[in-house]
Amino acid sequence: MDKSRYIARTADGQEIELTQATIIRSNNLYPFGKHNYAIYEAPDGHFVKGMNNGEREIMLTSYEIISEEEARNYSHPYYRED
Repeated sequence: MDKSRYIARTADGQEIELTQATIIRSNNLYPFGKHNYAIYEAPDGHFVKGMNNGEREIMLTSYEIISEEEARNYSHPYYRED
């Protein structure tokens, strides 16, 4: 496996190459938790939302393909609580 590639796997098993993707918006504050997310535009035209399910040591734990409209207008519901 090429460790220099960033490949996300969605819940339904699709793999999306994000190595050269553009990040539209994100929150990568540590410690990680539900406040972490990233919205990507992949080179192949897919829009991908990465989320964190509450993991403290991994920024993004799940991915899903979303519409361009949802990607461009996304508002994350969680905030970091210190």
